[in-house]
Amino acid sequence: MGSAAARLRRLAPGVAPMFIVALLAAGLAGCTAEMGPVGLAPPAPDGPPVKVAILVPLSSQGQPGLIAKSLKQAAELALFERDNPNLQLLVKDDLGTPEGARAAAEDVLKRGATLILGPLFAKSVSAVAPVARKAGVPVVAFSNDRQVAGQGVYLLSFQPGPEVQRIVAFAAKRGRKRYAALIPQDSFGKAVELAFRDAVGRAGGAVAAVETYPASANGLLDPLRRIGTAIAAAELEAVAIDTLFVPGGPEYLENIARLLPHAKIDPGKVKLLGTGGMDFPNAGRDKSLIGAWYPGPDPRGWSDFAQKYAKTYGQGPPRLAGAAYDAVNLAIVLAGDGGYTAASLTRAGGFSGIDGPYRLLADGTIERSLAILEVQKFDSAIVEAAPSAPGPPAALSGSSFSIFKAFQ
Repeated sequence: MGSAAARLRRLAPGVAPMFIVALLAAGLAGCTAEMGPVGLAPPAPDGPPVKVAILVPLSSQGQPGLIAKSLKQAAELALFERDNPNLQLLVKDDLGTPEGARAAAEDVLKRGATLILGPLFAKSVSAVAPVARKAGVPVVAFSNDRQVAGQGVYLLSFQPGPEVQRIVAFAAKRGRKRYAALIPQDSFGKAVELAFRDAVGRAGGAVAAVETYPASANGLLDPLRRIGTAIAAAELEAVAIDTLFVPGGPEYLENIARLLPHAKIDPGKVKLLGTGGMDFPNAGRDKSLIGAWYPGPDPRGWSDFAQKYAKTYGQGPPRLAGAAYDAVNLAIVLAGDGGYTAASLTRAGGFSGIDGPYRLLADGTIERSLAILEVQKFDSAIVEAAPSAPGPPAALSGSSFSIFKAFQ
């Protein structure tokens, strides 16, 4: 077991003994081939170690702290699996604040980091960017706020605009022409509404009704009833609204699904469209969501990663953990193939991630290959496969697929 322990010691600053025990006992796929015969040391590095930093809000409370822990663990899992003896991972707590992120970036740069992974929050990314830019070090961040991308900052996240383009383009191809939308009143909702109106126009459809709703407990019912009234009126006028767009994740969709009957909206007549947030466990337990379409990567890659992660850490990963896993794999690939230059980060061939192929673009955004999935009672099914190479739908611009609006 000596060689495996040596690999784990490359994590900085330190790895808890229980983590080492868990990884050594996990029996990860591929590890035996990488480790070679027991007792043999890993190959000697060809030069000084390449130092890559990951900045995450480890000391934050609540969901951000839990997400940060999963990002750290997923990054360590990727490093252990790939076994690159010439790469050292510097793990740094950014405290979940812009000030903490800036200080963390300054620290890892002094320690020789040549690539920064993270931070998670957009304001923290904005604080890190000028420090990293001055040092000539690129940043691959986990925020999904497009406004912080560019000038050396690349977003390895899921962003809202392109998934809206993808799902609307697919719906139009399936004959959907008149659309309504029920959209949350927040920054996520504003971005999604703009993308939605643009996508429907590009697809040759019509936006017949849009309602927004606040985050308050009782704020959803009246806007949903107004949508129901608009759908009923359109049907009487023989210009039926055939599609209802409901972006967001379970924090929105579970209440919407529960209230659809009260608004007299029949999902059997009006097709529901979602965003990537519709990909959550047991979405089909409410029959109102069964049959809904949403965009997302082929789920098989995520399933394989989630199983490995759960086997190692004893519980399944949150969705964002995959970004850290892919980020470390990207860092390992480029450490021996061109380094962390703008040209290598945005190479035409892109990279392979757990969610399929992707490309980082010169403006700091990302292109991903997205499938179309349908909610079913116990799972989801692919109704249109993802393209074999990343990129936007025909005649549409943009990239990628959104997820945690909370980290904008």
